[in-house]
Amino acid sequence: MKVDQCMCKNVVCANQDTTITDIAKLMSDNHIGCVPICDFNKNVVGLITDRDITLRAVACGKDTNTTKASEIMTTKIYKVNPTAEVSEASKVMCDCQVKRVPVIEGNTLVGIITLGDLANNNDVSANEVCNTVEGICNCQNHQNNM
Repeated sequence: MKVDQCMCKNVVCANQDTTITDIAKLMSDNHIGCVPICDFNKNVVGLITDRDITLRAVACGKDTNTTKASEIMTTKIYKVNPTAEVSEASKVMCDCQVKRVPVIEGNTLVGIITLGDLANNNDVSANEVCNTVEGICNCQNHQNNM
């Protein structure tokens, strides 16, 4: 199965000047935990997760009404192509320990694939979903270190 058959195509984005409060509202209104930060050509320049807001803004005492996305966004973007196999997206999630991966065609954002997309798709095996969760959590390495 290809990524474009499993991904979410209606991605809510923001730009680098969007305030953290507005990004949090986007997350709340759209029931999402991640907002890609894009330039005017819809090129992804960063990502903000609900965890980023908590750790990089709220916990640091930043004013979320004036702090811009560019100040707290993650700029190292792991991505996948829409024509890639879902197993490649799963591998990116595992290797990079992320639950969401932007889907980029050329330089343009065309979707996002999440752990939830994998879990909710009947064509993705339960075993692959479990392996992805273990990889994201790095459960095997954690157990070996105990």
